[in-house]
Amino acid sequence: MTDKERYKRTFSRLHASDHCLMEVETMKIRKIAPVRRMISVCAAAVLIAAMATVAYAADLGGIQRTVQVWIHGDQTNAVLELSGGSYTLTYDEEGEQKTVGGGGVSFDIFGNERPLTEEEIMEHLNSPQVEYRTDGTVWVYCRDQELEITDRFQNGVCYVSIKDGDQTLYLTVEASGTYSYSPHGYPAAA
Repeated sequence: MTDKERYKRTFSRLHASDHCLMEVETMKIRKIAPVRRMISVCAAAVLIAAMATVAYAADLGGIQRTVQVWIHGDQTNAVLELSGGSYTLTYDEEGEQKTVGGGGVSFDIFGNERPLTEEEIMEHLNSPQVEYRTDGTVWVYCRDQELEITDRFQNGVCYVSIKDGDQTLYLTVEASGTYSYSPHGYPAAA
């Protein structure tokens, strides 16, 4: 007979009282409750960490996402990163990665300054663009339209109207390298 069998045989005749058994059951229940509490605390910690990450992205770290913008008459996928009214736009042009940035502020009627919103930045990115090329030509781009205006300058100024959906935009382009546009009529040359 082995030691294990001897212990079994000896202690099989012993039985715990009901009071003792009740106490053991109570101890088991008490051990389960702390485990559940610990799981709840860990889940809450994970949730707080996730919320902090979202708050960081919305507030301090900037928001980065893929958008479609019109660049030189082509709709292009780009990564837009926003932070406090400024932006960085990264896109691929003919196999070369390009990055542009900008941003600014807006003033309300009381003179209070606020950073530009995402909608205002996207409106700017999709607004008409004028490109003065190194070969001396001048091009206007508005969404999927491109127009060479090199021969249209008179006294250093060119007036161009472009249909953008249901809206007509009026551009005033100066040979010196500046331009402006409005949906209401030609802005005065500076």
